[in-house]
Parts: sequence; structure tokens; C-alpha cells
Amino acid sequence: MGNSWTWLSNWAGLATAGGLLSAAFLSPASADDPKLPFHGADTHLGVTSCAGSTCHGAVEPFKGSNVLQNEFITWQRQDKHARAYAVLLNERSKRIARNLGIGDAHTAQMCLDCHSDNVAENMRGRQFQASDGVGCESCHGGARRWLGIHVAGSSHAENVAAGMFPTEDPVQRARLCLSCHFGESSQTKFVTHRIMGAGHPRMSFELDTFTTIQPAHFAVDDDYKKRKGAPSSIQVWAVGQSLALAAMLESVLDDKRNRQGIYPELVAFDCHACHHQMSNEVDLRWRPRAGVGLPPGYPRFNDANLVMLRVIAGRVDPDMAKRLTAKSVEFHKASAEGPAQFQGKAKELLGLVNDMTKKLAGHSFSKDDMNAVLKALVAESGTGELFDYAVAEQATMALGAIISAMRVGGFIDQAQLDKMNAALEKCYAATTDDELYRPADFAAALGSFRALVN
Repeated sequence: MGNSWTWLSNWAGLATAGGLLSAAFLSPASADDPKLPFHGADTHLGVTSCAGSTCHGAVEPFKGSNVLQNEFITWQRQDKHARAYAVLLNERSKRIARNLGIGDAHTAQMCLDCHSDNVAENMRGRQFQASDGVGCESCHGGARRWLGIHVAGSSHAENVAAGMFPTEDPVQRARLCLSCHFGESSQTKFVTHRIMGAGHPRMSFELDTFTTIQPAHFAVDDDYKKRKGAPSSIQVWAVGQSLALAAMLESVLDDKRNRQGIYPELVAFDCHACHHQMSNEVDLRWRPRAGVGLPPGYPRFNDANLVMLRVIAGRVDPDMAKRLTAKSVEFHKASAEGPAQFQGKAKELLGLVNDMTKKLAGHSFSKDDMNAVLKALVAESGTGELFDYAVAEQATMALGAIISAMRVGGFIDQAQLDKMNAALEKCYAATTDDELYRPADFAAALGSFRALVN
């Protein structure tokens, strides 16, 4: 596990960062979803095809341009995706590869599928290099069809029609990001418990937070909003929670990813239900959770996204919230009954989650929505539902997303923002290191929020 939040240690003030503005440009997940770039049919030409000084390779932003045109330089110098392949050459990666018995990390498909743009050989252009890491086409799609019209000044809609991946749509962005930050149906593109047991860092993801901390190679100005729209932070967060939960449930239902001998694939379970100190926080860590319904001692599904989705549904669709609550308890209890029962309840729960995704994709969050969700989230601390580490981690990022949306919408003044950011910093401090996490510290940090929202 390790210090999974170290890279966020200097970023506690999400609410002060530039957020995305409200718009209703979202499409629900469906069978018509575009193929992810990794599985697309278009040749990947390589990052140099975007790197010209008059395209996206300028050292400084162009004045008077409707795009920055230094996007490649920002990616190359500041974005960790550009160094994803290089990571495979460090000592930790070499140790993980030895532990797994897969040869060199930088040649193993298991590693390359997420640490590079590892498309098939026949999908690689002359200038393509896997050593470029997670490059432009890893996210924007193989450029064979759209590069020419893009350079000629085509509209964004025309680019998408020619194969560019619509990363501006949170539903599609979530699908894309989760395909590496959790995994997908490809047997090699999935971070298993075995991989983490060999030394890989624990996987943690939240769409709005990760979007915000990624070095921005675009500016959400009037031109951007006209071309692509710009959903609010809270909508990006909500959609991300729903898609992340769906991805985990799909892994439970996929027998190819759900068996390791007599064990289920444990990556979908809560790490800290098993891996935690035994001597501390008896009053909080061992307190039964109504939302789980299991007695002590059971490994349990990682329901951090599910807890967040129930909070969201409580405002957006109270009837759906009741059904999610009932089905989630049934799902947890089924894990103690048998694989068939567990998968059966997972399928029922997934159906509700997919319905919720469609609802969230078309929902525009108002000021009252934001206030209600913020209050409901903080109120969950009184039920004991937020004190598992993974839930506390997601709750902290959720607070940041909501406050950011409220700030951008002009729904809180500077004095309120300062107080909320101070309380948010306490939540980040309490969740910085999963191995040192103390539920009592997080409970105290949430207490600071409770006084601000009640």
C-alpha cells in the first residue's frame, strides 16, 4: 500500500483550483460508446505528430490563439503520464517484475498496457515509440483519420466523427481513465491483487480530483465551452463515482478476472478490512456498519464509491437511494453465501448503478443540490459509514470537488471558502498515509466541516 497520497501532500486546496463550469454536455454510457483508444481501429502516429512548434509544441502559449499550442511541452515536462514508461526502468518496477516472474517490466505486456500506448504492432506509425509513455493518442485516440482535418481547422465534432476520443465528456473520460487506473476486460490490462502483492502501489482514483491535479494543457475559456461544453466539478465527481463502481462490479461478474484458485479476485475488496493495525481505534475501526451488514472478520467489497453514490442519489433521486441502500446490503451479505449468490446480487446492483449513471449524465447540479450533497456527506460521519480508509479517502476528494463547484458557481464567499479549505486540509492530513490512518483523526476533521454546513 504505502504512502498513496504523498503526491497529493501539497495539494489540499482543491476548492481554490480552477474548476470546470456548468453545462449540460454529457452523454450516458451506452452500447454506442466510442471504442477506447487502446482498442480503436486507427493507427497511432506517435507524439511527434503533435509536437510541431506551430501545432502543440510551442514553448509558450500563443497570443491570440483559441488554443494554448504548448500542450505537448506541458505534457512532456509536467505530466507524469509522459514518464509512465520510464517508471518501468526503475528499481521498484524491476523488483515487482522479478516477484511476478514476468521478465523485464519495460517489455512485459502486463506493464506496458497501462504504462505506454501499447497498441498492436500493425497499429503503429513510423514515428511511434512505446517509450513515449502514455502519450497524446493514448487519450485522444489514434490520429490517422483526424490529424489532417484537425490541422486544417475542423470543428471538434468533426474531429470526434473522424475518431478523436471525446475526453471532454465525463462519462467517456471516466471510461478512459478507469481502463488503466482500475482495469478493464482485457486480461492483461487489469491491476490484480497479485500485482499489488508483488509491490505495485495500491490503486486509488477519483475522476474530478485526478482531472484537476493533472497539469492542464487546455484553458476552459468561452471558446472551449462553445466547442466542448464544461461540466461542473460536482457532476464530474458524481459521474466518476458511478462509473468506478460499475467497473468494480463488472470485474466481480467477469469470471476471467474473478478467480485466483479458491479465492475471488481480491483487488475488488477493501484492502484495509484485512491490512491494518490491530491495536488502535477499537471504538471506530470495529464498529459495525449498517451499510455493509456483515459481522467482523469478513473481507468485504470495497464500497467507497458505493457510499458516495448513495449520498448523491439521496439528493438526485431519493427512491433510487433507497434501492441502492437495500441492494448494497444484500450484495455485501451475499459475499458470505457463495460465488453464485454474490455475482447474482452484483448484477442486480450493477443495473441500478447503470441507471444512476444515465441520470447523473443529464443532471445539472444547482446551488441547492450542492449544499444538500455536502451536508449529506458530512452527516454520514454520524452513521459510521465514512471511517473505513477507502471511504474516508473518497469522501475527502468528494468534499474538494463539491467546494470547487460551489466556488466556481459563486455560491460561497471568500470567508466561507477559507474556512472550508482549512477544514479540507485537516481531512487530507488525516488520509495522507493509509498505513498510518486513524479513524478518530478523520472523524475530528469532519467535525470541522459539520460546524460549517449545519
